[in-house]
Amino acid sequence: MCRLNPKVDFVFKKLFGSEENKDILISFINSVLSEDEQIVDIELKNPYNLANYRQGKMSILDIKAVDEKGVWYDIEMQIAEQSFYDKRALYYWAKVYSDQIESGYEYNLLKKTIGINILDFEYLDEEEYHNVYKIYNVKSKKAFSNLFELHFIELPKFKKDFSEIKTTLDRWAAFLTKAYEFDKDTVPKELAQSEEIKKAAEKLDIMSLNKEEREIYENDLKAMMVRNAEINAAEEKGREEGKVEGRIEAAIEAIKLGVNNDVVAKISKLSIEKVEELRKKLAINK
Repeated sequence: MCRLNPKVDFVFKKLFGSEENKDILISFINSVLSEDEQIVDIELKNPYNLANYRQGKMSILDIKAVDEKGVWYDIEMQIAEQSFYDKRALYYWAKVYSDQIESGYEYNLLKKTIGINILDFEYLDEEEYHNVYKIYNVKSKKAFSNLFELHFIELPKFKKDFSEIKTTLDRWAAFLTKAYEFDKDTVPKELAQSEEIKKAAEKLDIMSLNKEEREIYENDLKAMMVRNAEINAAEEKGREEGKVEGRIEAAIEAIKLGVNNDVVAKISKLSIEKVEELRKKLAINK
């Protein structure tokens, strides 16, 4: 399996935001864009640099870049669940858009800006794992401007097995979510169709971290594991509470039908004391 987790913020930046890996980033961006928007080159505006990371200069925008057509990109990898991520995504997009010009009056210089948000949690009320938002007239459905575009890729919604993979974006989603299942020598054939994904797997497998980088990675990984543990605990608690609620409802229905306490307790798997408590509450509420 790959030794490092590509979803961890620090590793994601080093893998996709390094000069020597621009072909990997281009492949990923093209997998998100439509066929008529494909790019051939890109300039990294905040390439990975440990010194900048150490000083906190890489914490605002994950990867900022501009392609050969002048289109700007902000690529964010977010593993910690955010209650107001819509506001955060809009802020990141607006920062890249507005930072293109120094003077507030040179609006003609502003270029199309695309935000690509990769989330390791579910946020949108949509079934598909990839969703795109643009600006249009709600009545005529005509586009207002092509300068705004936001993509959301919710990795937990990606449920496909390797055999079900059809698109390059499917391959990248599988790489990000299933990298622990393979290494550079065992990349599944469905992913190996992309030379860039093969390269990403190799880079990830052999990526070396110095002492400081390793500490940053392990701290990020620990934070992600703690978050996942908290989510699992909350889900388990919810399931248990749901089971108890279901037993209580069954007991109430049985009591209403005149079933005695012993039988109600047996049916609902509640204690006699709990059944008696429910019966008293029903009597009071009559």
